[in-house]
Amino acid sequence: MLNNDDVVTSGVESDAELAFEGALRPKSLDEFVGQTKVRGQLQLLLRAAAMQNRTADHILLAGPPGLGKTTLAMIVAHESDRPLRMSSGPAIQHAGDLAAVLSSLLPGEVLFIDEIHRMARSAEEMLYLAMEDFRIDIMVGKGAGATSIPLDIAPFTLVGATTRSGLLPNPLRDRFGFTAHLEFYDEGELERVLARAATMLELDIDKEAIAEIAGRCRGTPRIANRLLRRVRDYALVNGIPASTDAVRAALELYDVDERGLDRLDRAVMHTVLSRFDGGPVGLSTLAVSVGEEAETVESVVEPFLVRIGLLSRTPRGRVATRAAWEHFGMADRNSSLFSDEL
Repeated sequence: MLNNDDVVTSGVESDAELAFEGALRPKSLDEFVGQTKVRGQLQLLLRAAAMQNRTADHILLAGPPGLGKTTLAMIVAHESDRPLRMSSGPAIQHAGDLAAVLSSLLPGEVLFIDEIHRMARSAEEMLYLAMEDFRIDIMVGKGAGATSIPLDIAPFTLVGATTRSGLLPNPLRDRFGFTAHLEFYDEGELERVLARAATMLELDIDKEAIAEIAGRCRGTPRIANRLLRRVRDYALVNGIPASTDAVRAALELYDVDERGLDRLDRAVMHTVLSRFDGGPVGLSTLAVSVGEEAETVESVVEPFLVRIGLLSRTPRGRVATRAAWEHFGMADRNSSLFSDEL
């Protein structure tokens, strides 16, 4: 049973951990690693707004999780010298929720809505008018006696983030003045991310060990930072330097192989290869076979497997590629399924 001292200590550690997470985030576009084109576009947009003494255009950040959408939203507020208000699509399930947020914004404030595609439809429709005219309509009363009262709101900059831009309705997407598509990082960029994080962790790690981690983090800075911390913990607990051998041992312990595949990735691939002879297999069948939700398999696992060439999506279902058979050291029992189109 925890005593009061344990509770206090735990709280301090938790606060320190959160502070560290925040410290890892770059504070400016100059500190931000990668996404060179997007950084240049954002810099131009923000400087133009500052020179004209106006709020910046609304910004949509689209791309897979972990590439820096939230960090860029914070940088937009910081470089604009404006306050930042943060929310998320799932938290805005009624038009009234959005009205409460919009009506309390300060002039020039940056409003960040994460996973904006998951916002309620009624809230989306209210947002259209707010983005264009900085005005919302509040409905008072019900039925035939209901009336609409217009309410002016302070000019603001909306920064929306989405991992599935295809789910955004066209009227909402068209109201953003600038849309940035974030790309996966190459290994050189990830090495720079890891080197910066290692310095902040005061971790003595050589370039070869950093390169080993960079090759296993799926092109994603968030995963890179997480793996680096696991390597730090492994080296600390075992009293050894953070060498390449330590990296390999630590990541083997955490089920991350040399190509960055984790337990769930391998479960999906082994299921396709072993139970379905390489496919084709439908998404729902595959999800049930590995004990996961179909959405998790489709949005979390498949994009990486397709990107590195181990899995193909076909009209008949998911099919393992030749590279998958080779990676897992298995004989290709369905070579006739493969063609140049796959």
